[in-house]
Amino acid sequence: MLMTVDICPSPVLYPYYEKECDTVIVADIFRASTTICAMLQNGVSAVIPVADIAEAQRYKSYGYWVGAERNARKCDFADGGNSPFDYPREKVEGKEVVFTTTNGTQAIDKARNCRQLFVGAFSNLQVLTEKCLSIGGRVVVICAGWQNKINIEDLLFGGVFVERLSEKREITIDSDAVRIALELWRKAKNNPLEYVRDTDHYRRLVANGADGDAAYCLQPDTVHFVPFFDKADGKLKI
Repeated sequence: MLMTVDICPSPVLYPYYEKECDTVIVADIFRASTTICAMLQNGVSAVIPVADIAEAQRYKSYGYWVGAERNARKCDFADGGNSPFDYPREKVEGKEVVFTTTNGTQAIDKARNCRQLFVGAFSNLQVLTEKCLSIGGRVVVICAGWQNKINIEDLLFGGVFVERLSEKREITIDSDAVRIALELWRKAKNNPLEYVRDTDHYRRLVANGADGDAAYCLQPDTVHFVPFFDKADGKLKI
């Protein structure tokens, strides 16, 4: 089965990468896509991604459990922020969680009308690779970045994802963004955490007391499912 892969380095660039019938993977490694995987791993029945704070606040007024983050900090009205450690099983099991973040949920919103949308992270890398190999066709990784600016950790995810695909099957690279991501990953792969220590978002996490999240977010293959976006009800499920 033919397979083509591209990487969109920022959500604002998605219209230039978008093609009909794509499988889209949204990757926000620090931290939304990793946190979504952690929520579902801990028994959340569904995640409702929303793009803006006002909508999240409306859900909160209806009694929903809400996770909300802006500029790497938990919003005051929310039950949780954007750390995977904010959603332990004893707090969230069986709940639907409304979730809004600075970057990741914005990227999901931009791509919500694609043929099928998955959430990708280091934590579900292997099962995501297998899933995409079984589907074939064209796959586009959207890097959530930071406020539409490019970041390194999401490109590293794109690079390792493409590397794993290419170990299993011959793939067609659709743009230089893939080659850039692969080159970055080859430099970082021996110690990804050390590689990102001087990056913008790692320093942002440190400044907000969340540097421990980075090591967690770079651990591969800790969950064994792929969250998908159900267009019928606007929820992320497994």
